[in-house]
Amino acid sequence: MHYPESKVMKAFQLYTQLARDGVADFEAVQQYRADEAIRGLLEAFGREVDCVIVTTSEQMFLIPETRLSPFHVSNDWIKRNYLRSGATNGDIYLLYFASIILFGTFYDSYHSQAPTRQFLRLDEWVTSIQDRIEQLKSHDGEELKELEKEFSYNWGLIIEKWDDMDDVKETAKKQAGNTISRLSFIDTVKRFLLDQDLIQEIGNDEITITEKAKTIVQRFFMEIEYNKGIFEFIYGFERGQEHASD
Repeated sequence: MHYPESKVMKAFQLYTQLARDGVADFEAVQQYRADEAIRGLLEAFGREVDCVIVTTSEQMFLIPETRLSPFHVSNDWIKRNYLRSGATNGDIYLLYFASIILFGTFYDSYHSQAPTRQFLRLDEWVTSIQDRIEQLKSHDGEELKELEKEFSYNWGLIIEKWDDMDDVKETAKKQAGNTISRLSFIDTVKRFLLDQDLIQEIGNDEITITEKAKTIVQRFFMEIEYNKGIFEFIYGFERGQEHASD
């Protein structure tokens, strides 16, 4: 398809802004939605770098779709900028796991189209992670290994990393020590998600998810094509219990 030069240049200007900043403003969203040529060109530019264009009512984002994208945040970059010295892939897996749990707490079902809660306390986030860890532990070792192949997540290592935060001395209360240690890790995950504009702090140790996060969850996490059933796996036990009680 042939496009007028003015449309090509405008689409390229928008792409350049997205490539530089990762986000564009309300005017860009209006142009994207109103002009089919600009929209088609911008999406084509995005595909060339393994990215998709995601819009909210007021902003536009360039989101990496695969690890091959030059805009994908690498594990090494996360380790250098957010995790402690000597961090391993296990720490990365746990950071991703904690992030998924965070998003999951805001939706009451696998196919929710909108969040069903407004905020989450940090201690509730820790409790939610512990609940999911216990669900992972309900599988035997061999089953977990098979599930690791299916989802490309090292579930055993996630469990080990979370449990290793129990570094409490015998004279201390176990739960209090765990809570402090785990809250420290959660604070690290929180900083990462804040910098990615996926959550906002609203005071009193409470956080909420942004419009960007809501759009990404709906676009990717709720689609089996992208999430490969990971939400369904992590929260499937809970849904089964709910159905059984109906």
